[in-house]
Amino acid sequence: MKKTILITGGAGFIGSHVVNYFTDKYPNYKFVVLDLLTYASNIHNIMHVEGNRVGWKENTFFCKGDIRDTDLVTHLFELHDITDIIHLAAESHVDNSILTPNIFVDTNVMGTVNLLNVAKEFWGEGSNKRFHHVSTDEVYGDLELDEAPFSESTPYDPSSPYSASKAASDHFVRAYGRTYNMNVTISNCSNNYGPHQHKEKLIPVVINKLMSGEKIPVYGKGVNVRDWLWVGDHVTAIDEIFHHGKSGHTYNVGGDNEMTNIELIKQIGVLYAKYKNGGVMPNEVDIPIEFVTDRKGHDLRYAINSNYLQTNLNWRPEKNFEEGMIETIKYYENQRAIAGRSNP
Repeated sequence: MKKTILITGGAGFIGSHVVNYFTDKYPNYKFVVLDLLTYASNIHNIMHVEGNRVGWKENTFFCKGDIRDTDLVTHLFELHDITDIIHLAAESHVDNSILTPNIFVDTNVMGTVNLLNVAKEFWGEGSNKRFHHVSTDEVYGDLELDEAPFSESTPYDPSSPYSASKAASDHFVRAYGRTYNMNVTISNCSNNYGPHQHKEKLIPVVINKLMSGEKIPVYGKGVNVRDWLWVGDHVTAIDEIFHHGKSGHTYNVGGDNEMTNIELIKQIGVLYAKYKNGGVMPNEVDIPIEFVTDRKGHDLRYAINSNYLQTNLNWRPEKNFEEGMIETIKYYENQRAIAGRSNP
């Protein structure tokens, strides 16, 4: 069946991978990519390169704009006859949410509600047209080291303004599903890693510090635990949930790859040294670390139980962590080389 899918936040980290994957896999679909192109987005990540031509695929239309702009979103629905939405647009950096929480409320909550309202207006109540909302495991709060991982029935207990804003947006999506009988699905994912992530996030920071020979800042004692998910595995989960997930259901997406922040940094350091040494492990690996004041309200541990997704849909994480991290290191090294050529 032909679809016209509005992908919000499509030039961001995860969104750009969604756009590239979906536009390749579903050439019979039409895609409308809406992104405000804030500091964390990069339009070049979704531009199509063919020979010497850089532009857009025939099935892709890009619009720079804000999900909070009702007139703009309405215009896109009218112009393109939007049949479905994959909603990724969000402010996502926890540290920024602590400094400027209102921006996160405006974008993550009000922006989501605006999209829901426009979709409801055009699709009507009880439509089978799908609204898929991409969220985070941070809505569940944190875990003790010996607690079972988050499941879809774990109560929400957000700790930061960011996670609170995402929790609120999740609740609105569910509420519109129940109140207006909209066809909604939600996915809550663990920490993603891979190419295209903004340099402010932990893994790009670590890689860039290693390339510069600088000390790597580590919050507190580095004991906080995260589950790391290859961004490509996340995208295939979104694909599966969007096409085959049950309306009104939530699906947790995890990488089955828990480690403390200090373990993560040491692993990246070792893999970086191995990569720079032509695939051979050096005798000694020096990883310069600097412990800094811990983040306010820093959650101890996130861990995802994705059994519900893996049991009911055709998905499981596939990417080996070492392979994924080497690919990520190559990406940031290439980005550094491009920046160097641009600024001799």
